[in-house]
Amino acid sequence: MNSQERVWKTYRGPFDPCPPVPFKTYVVPPNQFIQFQPPGLPQFPLAEALRAGTLWPALFSPYESKAGKGGI
Repeated sequence: MNSQERVWKTYRGPFDPCPPVPFKTYVVPPNQFIQFQPPGLPQFPLAEALRAGTLWPALFSPYESKAGKGGI
């Protein structure tokens, strides 16, 4: 379970008026897997840490928009 993204199969009722959505996904943040900060955890360089939003690569979780590349 290295991936932060999880997938589940949605329930489709026999009388559901909406078009079926077979699968949905969600992201589990990496801080759910690290219970305490171990000593000597690798760190990003300062400039990269500011871009990533965290000092530690183990806690980095990029956001990928599913809306597409055209704005809202």
